[in-house]
Order: sequence, then structure tokens, then C-alpha cells
Amino acid sequence: MVTGTKPYQTRASELNPMWHVVDADGKTLGRISTEIAVLLQGKHKPIYVPHMNTGDFVVVVNAEKIHVTGKKLEQKMYYRHSGYHGGLTERTLAQVLDKTPIRVIQHAVKGMLPKSALGRRMLLRLKVYAGPEHPHEAQIKGSQRAQEDAVASQPGQDSQEA
Repeated sequence: MVTGTKPYQTRASELNPMWHVVDADGKTLGRISTEIAVLLQGKHKPIYVPHMNTGDFVVVVNAEKIHVTGKKLEQKMYYRHSGYHGGLTERTLAQVLDKTPIRVIQHAVKGMLPKSALGRRMLLRLKVYAGPEHPHEAQIKGSQRAQEDAVASQPGQDSQEA
């Protein structure tokens, strides 16, 4: 008779998403997008399971100051179609950055998330802002306070003040 323990299974009641602020000033588009996608999926947590939204909220500031390498500003194209004949619209990365810099990061991160209802729910946790200001300061402070409380209340660890 084989006896063993069952593998740990994450429950929805155990999930408490944190808030992260990512400054995109001077960072490369692809590299920062992969970091954001990992945070949104929750792959940085030990409780990650692929069938649940274990990810965190991500606030990206300074999206207009993103950096790209090579000739991508002139050569990378973004396509949209209206649904009518001849309704294809194409814009370069430079044009999209000038008009709506938020869409550049959203589009890059969306391509790195799962193509399912779960991926669409993950993308809703992404908040992108062109400038340095954002309206989520209270959530971020509450998230940090909750994290500090969770660390302080872990059993088996004696907190000694020096």
C-alpha cells in the first residue's frame, strides 16, 4: 500500500493580489512587458496554478518614455481593421507613441498573456498611464501594509528587535 501526501492545491480564498508600480522610463518595451506579464499571471508566486488568476495588479507609469531598440520606431507597424472593405489602418510605432502611448504597452503585454477568458481577466488588472501620476496610491499603500502584516503574523518566526 502506497501512502503519500497530496500536492498542495491553491484555493480562491487564499488569493490576495498585491499592487506593483512599474516605471517604464527609459526601459526597453519587450523586457518590461515580460516583467509585467509575469506579475499579471502570478508566476512569481509559489502558489501559482495555471487555471486560476493568481496574479497581481500592475500600475505602469511613464509609458510615453518607453525605449525601443533598432529601427522599430519607423519599421514596427500596428494594424487595425474597421470591418469594411479597404478599412485596414496601419500606423508605425512612432505614430502610436505620439497619439496613445498607453496602447503600446497594453498591446505588448496582451500578446504575452494566455489567449482565453483567464488572460482577458488578467489584462484587466493592468493599469497604464502616460505620465508619472496615477490614481492608485491608496491601493498600493494598502497592499504594502497587508504584506507587512502577513510577514509579521507568520507563525514560527520570532521577531527580535536589536
